[in-house]
Amino acid sequence: VQLQASGGGLVQPGDSLRLSCATSAITLDYYAIGWFRQAPGKGREVVGCIPSITSSDDSTYYADSVKGRSTISRDNAKNTVYLQMNSLKPEDTAVYYCAADARQVCSFDMHHWGKGTQVTVSS
Repeated sequence: VQLQASGGGLVQPGDSLRLSCATSAITLDYYAIGWFRQAPGKGREVVGCIPSITSSDDSTYYADSVKGRSTISRDNAKNTVYLQMNSLKPEDTAVYYCAADARQVCSFDMHHWGKGTQVTVSS
């Protein structure tokens, strides 16, 4: 299963960006979806995770570094999950990845990953 993250680009500090995670292989509604990022020279970190629609816990997790500035949402008609990021900062510069797992997990060992999309925040 290959996920496709898209929507990255070069933006200025304070701008907003919406990343998309899509696939035709699975129905994303039934999977927990995680967003991760890796900045140059740093390890991969969790940005946030949204549980599947069947999860008993419907709370979405956000890392402290993006909490209040980011929103993860689903569009089931498009089988797509979005990461909306506002008030972008230079430290948000990274390659962003999405991942999916039928287990209700939010971790680096999620089963299905996509190629990342580059986000660069610079003036």
